[in-house]
Amino acid sequence: MSQPFQHLLQPLDLGFVTLPNRVIMGSMHTGLEEFPPERQAAFFARRAAGGVGLIITGGISPSELGVLGPGMCAMLTEADAKKHKVITDAVHAAGGRICMQVLHAGRQSYHPVNVSPSGKKSPIYPFPPQAMTEEMILHELDNWVNAAALAQQAGYDGIEIMGSEGYLLNQFLTVRGNERDDQWGGDFERRMRFPLEVVRRIRARVGTNFIIVYRLSMLDLVPDGQTFDEVITLAQELEKAGVNIINTGIGWHEAKIPTIATMVPRGAFAWVTRKVKEAVSIPVSASNRINMPSHAEDIIARGDADMVSMARPMLADPDWVNKAAANKEEEVNTCIGCNQACLDHTFALRQASCLVNPQACYEDQLIYVKTDKPKNIAVIGAGPAGLSFASVAAERGHNVTLFDQDTQIGGQFNIAKQVPGKEEFNETIRYFGAMVKKHGVNLQLGKRVGATDVAEFDEVVLATGIVPRQLPLEGINHPKVMNYIDVLRDKKPVGQRVAVVGAGGIGVDTSEFLVHDPHHVPSSLDIDEYLREWGIDKTLQARSGIEGVEAQVSPSPREVYLLQRKNKKITGPGKTTGWAHRAVLLKKGVHMITGVEYQKIDDVGLHISINGQTQILEVDNVIICAGQDPQRELQATVEALGKKVHLIGGADVAAELDAKRAIDQGARLAAEI
Repeated sequence: MSQPFQHLLQPLDLGFVTLPNRVIMGSMHTGLEEFPPERQAAFFARRAAGGVGLIITGGISPSELGVLGPGMCAMLTEADAKKHKVITDAVHAAGGRICMQVLHAGRQSYHPVNVSPSGKKSPIYPFPPQAMTEEMILHELDNWVNAAALAQQAGYDGIEIMGSEGYLLNQFLTVRGNERDDQWGGDFERRMRFPLEVVRRIRARVGTNFIIVYRLSMLDLVPDGQTFDEVITLAQELEKAGVNIINTGIGWHEAKIPTIATMVPRGAFAWVTRKVKEAVSIPVSASNRINMPSHAEDIIARGDADMVSMARPMLADPDWVNKAAANKEEEVNTCIGCNQACLDHTFALRQASCLVNPQACYEDQLIYVKTDKPKNIAVIGAGPAGLSFASVAAERGHNVTLFDQDTQIGGQFNIAKQVPGKEEFNETIRYFGAMVKKHGVNLQLGKRVGATDVAEFDEVVLATGIVPRQLPLEGINHPKVMNYIDVLRDKKPVGQRVAVVGAGGIGVDTSEFLVHDPHHVPSSLDIDEYLREWGIDKTLQARSGIEGVEAQVSPSPREVYLLQRKNKKITGPGKTTGWAHRAVLLKKGVHMITGVEYQKIDDVGLHISINGQTQILEVDNVIICAGQDPQRELQATVEALGKKVHLIGGADVAAELDAKRAIDQGARLAAEI
């Protein structure tokens, strides 16, 4: 039998070192960088043990001026290097290799004292930068070299130079960030001088037997970015300067195009990586929305890239590579691109984790220890919370029976996965199904449970979820009124003109469902459709991939009004993805109305008041997405039997459907019970 995923798992010879496979754990700031190094050591060592070929840390600044925010991590002194030795020793002991990413934020810093080639402020960061003087440029060059040398001293196998995502090196490369007209700006030859000097001076300092990865911005996706010819020129010069691997970077943080959210198709930018790969002779790694071994294998097998770089998938499953090698892809806990526990936390300056894997970044705290006192535990509800609890509790050695009145597992995820752009939620259901089977959970589906059914169990866990909240509104029982479950799960027919009451995450999801033609493949499943919808030039003739390109959006099959009581902008769910969901709705012509008071529903439609002005929305249907209440009807009767009842997920708190909280709560209870 041939080796599974043979291209993905093939070793890569860099001349002075051989990587065991083609998988890079890409850089991602987790917040652990600001904790004692032992926590990072545990985090990275766990991924090394999981088989990753090369790990890259979160961004570490080479200077105090380059930090991502006040008090955030930098590599400045030998004392810093000594702390990092704890990390590298742990990774090497686990059989892995690790590079430190050197990242200078430039104007993309939350620190009031920051610098950039020019004094232009970023539109999404709060503080204007100071334009760098010649002296400052030379000093920062020295700092880059010093950071690389200290990384080598700390035991790192190499570094990744962050030249993408709109950080300092990327700022030097573009007119958007560099308005200089001296030796460090003007034409592209001068604009690329600083990044090339960084590479040349680092290579001269660290010698030949030290990995240098360069994160290259292949598509800036912002006005006044690089042309693709400039990207190719830089890639070829980087190879000459001593770079060993080029890693793909796509889009600045301030780009108005989603590049890693779940609405982005898998491998949406591998075609760009292929163009760079064809122009250089060193290995090139693909990135962005690669999350399953079979997909990664295809990218390498068809020649789009030599390697694949994945950050969030390694949060979701540290054993991703080992599972691929064992041909157990069905057991991979797949990153669903939600960003809710990783990037949303990072950009809020909170410690990251992972929605589908609560152990991520808590490896030294959330530990699943085999129990020496197995219990018989009933879990009622096979949604995310119940599945999380059941799989972990059974893994620990408890005897777990999981009940659900539905004929399939998944709960609210079966509703969420109906929304275009959230197809990945299927993967979480598949993963939990595999874990339930693997750990011997007794699965009882299609069974509505009463108190007597769980009378013989030692403990009972209620993960029964929620019921949609009914509004105290005149006409709420009118035939044209529906809730989101009617629409998303039950597929009840919806008219051509619709009012959605409630603009939280559920209201936004329901609106997205309504504005997509069910006969049209959604852009989340079709790369070419995604590129058209967001105005990205696949021919690579347009500057930055977008200049002069018009987005082509398929029309909505109906007119939708999305209504909110609060008199503030509808933002959509999630700090780092909400804007993208809002953009989709705007592209589809959704009327987003805030400050709404609801009066009544009748045959004419929905009667509302805005700033004291009454109006009627003549709609065919009114869909209520105005919150939900916990489903706890069994609690009292079970407790009356003298049983301990644990509430998790929506059954505990139903203020907003929160899979992150539900899965975390289930796992943590299972770790303790």
